[in-house]
Amino acid sequence: MNRVLKLLNQVDHILFGVKGILGVCKLVDMMIRKRDFDQYLYSALVLVVFLNHIDKTVTSSVSNVVDDEESISRFQHYLKINTAHPNPKYYEAADFIISQAKSLSLESQSIEFVQGKPLVLLKWPGKDSTLQSILLNSHTDVVPVEDTKWVHPPFDARVQNGNVYARGSQDMKCVGLQYLEAIRKLKHSGFKPLRDVYLSFVPDEEIGGHDGAAKFANSEVFDKMNVGIVLDEGLPSINDKYRVFYAERSPWWLLIKSTGAPGHGAKLYDNTALENLFKSIESIRRFRGAQFDLVKAGLMAEGEVVSVNMVALKAGTPSPTGFVMNLQPSEAEAAFDIRVPPTADQASLERRIAEEWAPTSRNMTFELGQFKQKVSAYDKFGQPVLTATDESNHWWSLLEGAITEANGKLENPEIFPASTDARYFRDRGLPAIGFSPMANTPILLHDHNEFLNKDEYLRGIEIYESIIKAYASFDDTKDSSKDEL
Repeated sequence: MNRVLKLLNQVDHILFGVKGILGVCKLVDMMIRKRDFDQYLYSALVLVVFLNHIDKTVTSSVSNVVDDEESISRFQHYLKINTAHPNPKYYEAADFIISQAKSLSLESQSIEFVQGKPLVLLKWPGKDSTLQSILLNSHTDVVPVEDTKWVHPPFDARVQNGNVYARGSQDMKCVGLQYLEAIRKLKHSGFKPLRDVYLSFVPDEEIGGHDGAAKFANSEVFDKMNVGIVLDEGLPSINDKYRVFYAERSPWWLLIKSTGAPGHGAKLYDNTALENLFKSIESIRRFRGAQFDLVKAGLMAEGEVVSVNMVALKAGTPSPTGFVMNLQPSEAEAAFDIRVPPTADQASLERRIAEEWAPTSRNMTFELGQFKQKVSAYDKFGQPVLTATDESNHWWSLLEGAITEANGKLENPEIFPASTDARYFRDRGLPAIGFSPMANTPILLHDHNEFLNKDEYLRGIEIYESIIKAYASFDDTKDSSKDEL
């Protein structure tokens, strides 16, 4: 709808110009008939100036429409590259990103911390490389799809009712291309950054980021970049306010195992493997329910509570036709995805797991080392991994101001409910903000029929244009000199 209104507005400008031309022509004709040649010359001059103005207005309007369509076309091109696991086409994606960098005269390099997993690093040099740089991070990989459950093929990037349907349209190929398109606009306007601006397109975020952002954030390459602020992905908003994230919950992937004496399927006896496991599951469900009640009551946001979801259950003695039905198994196990906010008491949660969810008194073989993955909610300095969202953090203030300047609105900052690559940069003690400019958009990350509206995508480019300009032109040395005085 916004694009229709925009186009109608451009047509209105053109029609207004045509009406103006006709009006001035009538005035000139009238002056000639009255033989008022001084007024005739004046009217002719007005006509020339008016025609010149209309020519520029019409040209600008048509140019904007063409630029928007080209931006959408580049977005579709990127979406069509199948970078879904388990066999992402990383090299094809890297080639596309580097080709875009060349078209913008950006410096580029492809780095492989792990063979077969290229990380593309772009640089827009600033006037003063001694200042801390800006890093705009995004990941090139996407999660797998079930093709038959999509209304359009997930890697065709087809447009229907103004929506671009494709895996990665929200998570997060949109953001990577919005960075580039914003820089394209800034360069076209003649803007030159004071600070170095880096763009990183990293692999493997969807499977933990261990061979991508994790290695990058702890590399010599990263150390030399002198990064001061990192922008990474956020989530869509279902209303007209953008969501922004200053921290995230850490993943604890827990596997609980129980043992018990096997027995006949008809026998009733205590401490079977499944009975012990179900007691643990019930305890976990009660904890989950209490945490979820806080969210449903509006007392806490989803990212502020500890979430626990059972993702796998394994038991039974296999047989050629399925399972042995008259045998109670001697082993059973369950897997849980636990997400822990940096504000939670980690030690208390670990005690709960050891004493209530998997006690040895119920023949549970759980040990703390049995986590499939356990990421601390604290950085290497022992502090909660989060980014300040007040005046103590000038990068936050600049972000707020830039979004307001672009006529955008922000929700209150949140803790991201899942995990992103931003955690690897926060672990270094760096401020990192999660932000994906998608308003009035259903949350479809990892879902069937993921899409992003074309207008929202284009609007996001304008938002990033404002943010990058504010960040890249910020001179904190002036603030420092004032403090010293």
